Amino acid sequence: MHRKCQQHAGFADDHLTLVRYISTGLAVAGVIVIARSIKLVTTFQAASEIPARFIERNVSLRGKVHSITERGLEVEHVPIYLPVVSPFLSKHKGGCRSPMLVHLAGVQLTPEGRVWLQKNLAPAQTVWLKLISREDDMLHCLVSQSRQGSMWSYCINEEVLRLGLAHAAPVVGVLPDSRFYWRLLKRLHRAEVKAERKGRGLWKQDSLWERASKVVRDNALFRLIRRIFKKTRD
Repeated sequence: MHRKCQQHAGFADDHLTLVRYISTGLAVAGVIVIARSIKLVTTFQAASEIPARFIERNVSLRGKVHSITERGLEVEHVPIYLPVVSPFLSKHKGGCRSPMLVHLAGVQLTPEGRVWLQKNLAPAQTVWLKLISREDDMLHCLVSQSRQGSMWSYCINEEVLRLGLAHAAPVVGVLPDSRFYWRLLKRLHRAEVKAERKGRGLWKQDSLWERASKVVRDNALFRLIRRIFKKTRD
């Protein structure tokens, strides 16, 4: 009787182990199907590869800065890594990844603003791209990064406006009569107003002495006196 009980117990343990393996396998398969359907671990190498629903829902993607060009930021997409799932779904194993072209949404950079980006967005630095719209091969995004030595992040679009290194511009690809458009525009305009009030960057005003000197230099009588004085010396 005791031996039969042991046999039954062993059979039950083997059966439970098999059930666990099957359950685990089904769970992994389910995660793979879900991840594939929502492109959770897909590496995007061009704006055209990003699903329309990602942009409509303003999904945030993680990326690494590749370079800063005259057209915008070149950012390499870094997808979410799932230890078991990612190796099965990765399409670009060990290969070169093409960076995507990213424009700071609602911002028109000055040359000084581009220099600032080159200094503050070093290659391989991690950034987050909040998708706003897509225009041909370019993504219009709110780009954010963590402050050095801090766990908090800041929006680069707002930062360049706050420093007077850019003008606020219309947000491309978003309906002007939508609530989201006006909420975003107000947010960017508020940052620009701060720079204007504090006289930063392109809003910087000359001192009283500099303004007075400029008025004198531009005065026709002063220019005539200078020419006469120059001829007298010659």
